[in-house]
Amino acid sequence: MEPLAFPFLRDSFARQPLFQDKTWRLSPSAWPLTPMQVTELERIGEACFSFLRALEILYTRSWQGKNLLRNRELLAPWVAGYLDRGKPERLIAHQRHASTKNKFPAVLRPDLLLTDEGFALTEIDAVPGGLGLTAFLNRLYDQPDAGVIGTHDLLLDEFHAALAALAPKKASPFIGIVVSDESATYRPEFTWLAARLRERGHRVHVLHPTEIMPLGHTLCAPVDGDPEQIDVLYRFFELFDLENVRTADFILAAAEAGDVVVTPPMRAFQEEKLALALLHHPQLEDFWRENLPRGSWPVLKKLVPHSWVVDPVELPPNAVLDAPWVAGKPIHRWEQLAEASQKERNLILKASGFHESAWGARSVVLGSDVPRDEWLAAIQHAMAMAPHTLHVLQDYKKPMRLKHPVYNPEGQLYEMEGRLRLCPFYFIRDEHPKLGGALATFCPADKKIIHGMKDAAMLPSAIVQPVPTVVGVG
Repeated sequence: MEPLAFPFLRDSFARQPLFQDKTWRLSPSAWPLTPMQVTELERIGEACFSFLRALEILYTRSWQGKNLLRNRELLAPWVAGYLDRGKPERLIAHQRHASTKNKFPAVLRPDLLLTDEGFALTEIDAVPGGLGLTAFLNRLYDQPDAGVIGTHDLLLDEFHAALAALAPKKASPFIGIVVSDESATYRPEFTWLAARLRERGHRVHVLHPTEIMPLGHTLCAPVDGDPEQIDVLYRFFELFDLENVRTADFILAAAEAGDVVVTPPMRAFQEEKLALALLHHPQLEDFWRENLPRGSWPVLKKLVPHSWVVDPVELPPNAVLDAPWVAGKPIHRWEQLAEASQKERNLILKASGFHESAWGARSVVLGSDVPRDEWLAAIQHAMAMAPHTLHVLQDYKKPMRLKHPVYNPEGQLYEMEGRLRLCPFYFIRDEHPKLGGALATFCPADKKIIHGMKDAAMLPSAIVQPVPTVVGVG
């Protein structure tokens, strides 16, 4: 693949802004992945979807008070208690409604870090940004023999097919991508994506929540001055933002009546980061073994760093917390984590969900990267928020140091040392996830927490040889 020139990349993004007020570094080449790594990504997609199916069983049996295991009694009402914490009663009733049974997101995007031990999964995003950007990047970098994963055409086709399959009785369903004000940063990429799909003959439009018009139980949107019934509503807003979506009650009612399909479904338990902590909970291991496919259980156990739910409960004197140990001993109060050594504080603390701080790395604190008093303050803040929003502790898996060519802001090419986050997109059809592309975020090596930032490079992924050059593990 020929390296892409800086003026070409700069002018391409100038003509088509994809994020509101966001910039990043440009790279002349896609991120290289080996065929073996791509095969692993496909296994990860299957494992993530299997996890959501098992989570549905766990949540449902928990709130219904049913036994979790086949041959032995195990009741866990506390699971639903955790996953429902802080949610409005209307939303809890909706996610338990019969119409939402076995409803899963049409698009999944796990966040993967490339470490010395392989991939580490930090969360599964059911409302993923970057979809339009990935399609745009795939088109820019897709040259002959480039090996871009998914390609621009495949990503567009699979995204539309996954949504259209939710309205099987409609030959040409109307798909409304609803983007709230809170998520307005991502509106340009969805506007671009919808325009490309309309060029392919599909009825796909980006809507503001106020453009949704209820007619009976149906939902309509204005197109060229005329109302059109929405068959599939692609929800691009977080559920904590639901109270700011003025048409939310109409959307909930229409979904329950079966007059519109909403994806991702408005089921908050599917979007809580603490769900991954339940994978490691000692009381639930037998449940996961019984309800995850044989191939998915070891994949998830290897992928997901050990995680704990920060729940400030009052314990009897002879009890200890399911929590990291300090100085080789279990703890009985979360504040004891402040006494941990720097090595023992190699932990990520983050809000689980249903709060404005729970996305975009806003709440993330790395214990080993802050002074003791800041770490204690972060723990105390998490405990203070617990009545409404729980936090999760997760073992920090340090991404390995790699090199990749990147342009500086003046257009000069250099080998940047950095760390990688990989976000593969999976489109779910017939309960099977298909890999449609992978967005690479390559951050400078001094950044401990990897996310989209102006100093990072955003680029697509491609199957190539050889593998990226490892320059160290510090």
